[in-house]
Amino acid sequence: MNYQDQKITVIGAGKTGLSLARYFSARGAGVTLSDQRSREELNLQAMDGVSFDCGGHTERFFTGADLVVASPGVPLDVPPLIAAREAGVPVRGEVDIALKELSGKLIAITGTNGKSTTTSLIGEIFKAWGKKVFVGGNLGTPLIDAVGEAWDYLVVELSSFQLEAIEEMRPDYGVLLNITPDHLDRYPNMEAYVKAKERLFLTMKEQGVAVLNVDDSLVMQAGKWVQKGIGFSCESPLDEGLSLVGEAIRVRLPGIAADLPHNDLLLQGEHNRQNVMAALIPALLEGCPLELAWKAVTAYGGLPHRMQLVARVNEVSYFNDSKGTNVGSVLKSLSGLAAPVSLIAGGLAKGGDFTPLSDLVKDRVVALILMGTDAPLIEDHLGQLTRVIHVSSMKEAVQKAAEVTPKGGSVLLSPGCASFDMFNGMADRGNAFVNAVHALEEAL
Repeated sequence: MNYQDQKITVIGAGKTGLSLARYFSARGAGVTLSDQRSREELNLQAMDGVSFDCGGHTERFFTGADLVVASPGVPLDVPPLIAAREAGVPVRGEVDIALKELSGKLIAITGTNGKSTTTSLIGEIFKAWGKKVFVGGNLGTPLIDAVGEAWDYLVVELSSFQLEAIEEMRPDYGVLLNITPDHLDRYPNMEAYVKAKERLFLTMKEQGVAVLNVDDSLVMQAGKWVQKGIGFSCESPLDEGLSLVGEAIRVRLPGIAADLPHNDLLLQGEHNRQNVMAALIPALLEGCPLELAWKAVTAYGGLPHRMQLVARVNEVSYFNDSKGTNVGSVLKSLSGLAAPVSLIAGGLAKGGDFTPLSDLVKDRVVALILMGTDAPLIEDHLGQLTRVIHVSSMKEAVQKAAEVTPKGGSVLLSPGCASFDMFNGMADRGNAFVNAVHALEEAL
């Protein structure tokens, strides 16, 4: 694309925003990088061809631009973007910008939970098959960083925020894992959140394939746009698709009929079986040999901070699920553990309702260990069902859990909340848990 001498404003100076600024500057554009935070707070270093608009958003950089590009996570209804559109300036997202210059088949993955694990699994399968594959997006590496290389496949995790900004993406495969309440501090209601997710399919290629969780009614509602869908299910055997039947994952795809023992998987829990089924479908439809795909899947141990077994201390298992930032994620993780469980939760609840956890908390949780801003909200929803302990640090949370969890039980960090009231992100929170568990080990 020719951006020579264009005036381009990028809003949001996070990882993707910085990549976008470098991308446009390298193509001869005059770039303004705008962020509400100060330059000192962002620790921004000088960049060739890039000027900074920090500490707020100066309207003239938006209304006077040739193009405005929104980083993921920037709401499209903030005043500077509204002003740009009213001035006739096109506002685009990073994904559409990147895809204009990328070839290779596109596999796009979204859902409330399991996106990163499924994206990584698909990448592992295609790598094992010997394909050149880009794996990234919301997972870590911005898609714009893939420009400049030839790829066989682009495996891209997309958040609802990224999907909001998409106009031209045409995936070969669109994978929708699940939809449960999340980000209700950003969306006015669940209907708006579902509409953001269903944008995955609105521009899908005519020959594109939607990979759908048929057990999730909201997924099937969002999938009403697709011409061709392949399902996966943990609840019902499927004539076409992948389903959980007894101790096996049953594969029924054109030219493939097999039953794969799910006990071979390193990944634990029903939610991870769903992720595995979803990951296998695009690879098998593309022609990857089943034996090779299954070998790659069974060798995969998962991503950090996602139901990661940290250690077993004094006959108690400690699981780091710091990525569990919404109630639906906690539900899946907690359902994969037998009683007794001590659950460490809390942070910024993002408008979440914790009452869907009631039955599991009543049946399995011996102690609810709460921290962070919205600990009182969680106690209001669940406190009558089990013992509640309030703590002020992760170290204290792990120490209290060690005191109250019976031998043979588990301690689960699955906060159901964002982390930014106490930590620099979910990874920082997860690392604090890991460090506290290892300190506990050393003290014994």
